[in-house]
Amino acid sequence: MRTAASPAGVRLARAHGLFNVLGGAWPLLRMRSFEAVTGPKADRWLVRTVSGLMVANGAVQLRAEPSQDGVTAARRIGMGTALVVATVDVVYGGRHRISRMYLVDAVLETGWLVAWARCAASPGGDAASTGCGGGR
Repeated sequence: MRTAASPAGVRLARAHGLFNVLGGAWPLLRMRSFEAVTGPKADRWLVRTVSGLMVANGAVQLRAEPSQDGVTAARRIGMGTALVVATVDVVYGGRHRISRMYLVDAVLETGWLVAWARCAASPGGDAASTGCGGGR
């Protein structure tokens, strides 16, 4: 028998998944507008690769089952993605290697990390009991 996840955990998984799909799809669909905001890219193939990975990660989150195991998977992929993207944004945006606009994205990615942490710390104790993706 699967343990149901909390509605908050399911909503967070879906919201974060949608954010990742839309953010990843943007340069795939509209490279010119993406570059207008983030600056010109020397290696468009790399932008497309990262974008595809963001879409794939977001799709996994969107399709996660509304069970404890499903939300756990969505939390893990979401937090891993957010941590890596935020780190790259801060390290390279801070060094002016990439547009400082990426520092705005670092704030957004940090927001997802905080949201997952708060969800897990909500009333009920640990992440496993709140349905926000704790446990295994």
